[in-house]
Amino acid sequence: MEQTLADEMVEAVAAFVRRSVLPVASDLEHADTYPGELISAMADMGLFGCTIPEEYGGLGMDVTTYARVVEELSAGWMSLTGAINTHTMAATLLRLHGTSEQKSRLLPRMATGELRGALSLSEPDAGSDTRNISCRAEPDGSQYILNGTKMWVTNGERASVIALAARAPEGITCFMVEKEPGPSSGGLSVSRSIGKLGYKGIETVEMSYVDHRVPAESVLGGAENLGRGLPQILSALELGRVNIAARACGVARAAFEAAIAYAQERQTFGSPIAAHQAIQFKLADMATKLEASRLLTRSAAAKLDAGERADVEAGMAKLFASESALEIATESMRIHGGYGYTTELPIERYYRDAPLMIIGEGTNEIQRMVIARGLLARYRRP
Repeated sequence: MEQTLADEMVEAVAAFVRRSVLPVASDLEHADTYPGELISAMADMGLFGCTIPEEYGGLGMDVTTYARVVEELSAGWMSLTGAINTHTMAATLLRLHGTSEQKSRLLPRMATGELRGALSLSEPDAGSDTRNISCRAEPDGSQYILNGTKMWVTNGERASVIALAARAPEGITCFMVEKEPGPSSGGLSVSRSIGKLGYKGIETVEMSYVDHRVPAESVLGGAENLGRGLPQILSALELGRVNIAARACGVARAAFEAAIAYAQERQTFGSPIAAHQAIQFKLADMATKLEASRLLTRSAAAKLDAGERADVEAGMAKLFASESALEIATESMRIHGGYGYTTELPIERYYRDAPLMIIGEGTNEIQRMVIARGLLARYRRP
């Protein structure tokens, strides 16, 4: 996407956040209410087709612009990014690995938001340990029979296209499972909704597959990709980690801007608390970590835009930005004092939302392993 168009899109999203999101975010958050009107507005803006190529009806954004859009949405209400993150990852899997038929049939409807996407990877005993996946896909003529349980599925109930990792006879395979929106479809059902500390308003569910049948054509990329699902899905997680890093930048930015505004308004001992060196040091550290987080995120996005592997860069961005977001949210609460602990201000929401980025798309302990292994491969001695 050309720079001028990219800037216009980012500003349009920022204006949408100021106009439509900020006035209602706290009420929707505390009621844990699905933001249907906001999601519809995002669909009208084309955000479900962010990175889907124009030939399929999408906006054709580069990853750098996508990261900027995610930051703007997260600065308003981080939950909104949940509606498009796994959707975009599912669309990316189709774009990179799908057959011509899969792409032409699904991507145009995903670009408009008519079809919502979800990612079904984690299991009760296989979170970050993706090689321990036990969900089974048994061939039966021209179909596969799916059995297993998946955890932490964002958009699981409302999704129509689910990128599922299951163990076929050839190995872990990615299936694009199509279903009707709702709690059940054939042998596929939402077995329970998962309550969360933060990240309210967007459903996170457990999904059960009990003798659920899908056509053999559901294998992502066709039969030749049987057993190749793990590298396909892991490559999409690089985009997911850029998304998580961008979310962290948005939450951190909102927390920092609230803190620096409050520090200039709050008076103690006859002067604003911003005049005190202790508060100034906090603000300086917060701003520095926020800027470093944004630069790391855009560095990883640039690698993906160049068509290069970004496992190390995406891991670094996700690791640093998420840790920084929690630190900045905590410092913002401390600067606000008692008011920051109340539900009258959004500071407590930033504090509850920030830990998600530390855990999501692979815990930060896993990120350190990914980064270290990537670095050792790059710097391997002869």
